Amino acid sequence: MALQTYIIHSFGFEWYTAAFDGIVSSILLSAACWLINNNLRYYQPGKGNYTNILIWCVALAAICMAGSRYILPFINRGDQVYVNFMSQSMVIRFFTSFLAIGWMAMISMIWYGQQDQKENERRKSEAEKLARDAELYNLRQQLQPHFLFNSLNSINALIGFKPDEARKMIHQLSDFLRGTLKKDDQQQVPLTEELQHLNLYLEIEKVRFGHRLQTEISCDENCGEAILPALMLQPLVENAIKFGLYDTTEAVTVSIRAEMEGSYLVIMVQNPYDPKTSRPRQGTGFGLSGVQRRLYLLYARNDLMETHANDNIFTTIIKIPQL
Repeated sequence: MALQTYIIHSFGFEWYTAAFDGIVSSILLSAACWLINNNLRYYQPGKGNYTNILIWCVALAAICMAGSRYILPFINRGDQVYVNFMSQSMVIRFFTSFLAIGWMAMISMIWYGQQDQKENERRKSEAEKLARDAELYNLRQQLQPHFLFNSLNSINALIGFKPDEARKMIHQLSDFLRGTLKKDDQQQVPLTEELQHLNLYLEIEKVRFGHRLQTEISCDENCGEAILPALMLQPLVENAIKFGLYDTTEAVTVSIRAEMEGSYLVIMVQNPYDPKTSRPRQGTGFGLSGVQRRLYLLYARNDLMETHANDNIFTTIIKIPQL
């Protein structure tokens, strides 16, 4: 408005005439820019389909030009010089309005396009998170009944000839399940807390298998406060017990070791196995496949778990990034 007022005054017109011209033209142009901006807020043209926007810009520029053509001379009817000036400046006024409206349209498309993209990304992120949560919950629901059924069968077997051990196992199972229900699948817990929960599980299994199950747990001093997803170790140890004890009557030692390697908490679970009756493969068993899937859902990486079978020792290694 100020620039147009100054330009018109430089052509020799009085300040009030120039100011009125600038005010009226600016109001018309502001209304046109508001219309194009408001239109693009609710309507985004498809990629490469900008013809409608161009037509809108031309139409609004023509309306601004027509408004100036009929409003300004009507107010300044006694000034023939100004009327002639208006007639001669219509083309310039049209293209000036067209450029201004076009700039507003372009800025609006970029701005609202970015807003829509951010909103789509937010909705996509929420949908992916819900899907991850649902899959993690499904993995957990598949794992817990498997362990629960085994424990109940063991309790049933103990009731007849070892009722004291059966009662002890019921209390241990109750404590274990209570701790399990309190934990969320995505909750990060210290390694010391996870090992305490794991010991409850091992005590239950030792009641089942008696002297045949021995465990060795070693943890470096500098990794006690390292964090990992809750309930991550139990399926690894359950898999080790399954392949180590189910096909033998001898005592078996399951080894669990944790250490820090750079920015990773590395946990290694080892168990002996009989190659004649058990042939571990990469990703054998629901426990290992569930852990690998859970690691991928939490960290979006497939390289955080590996298994090896050498010299009758089956080894499972997981790496937990310390964020």
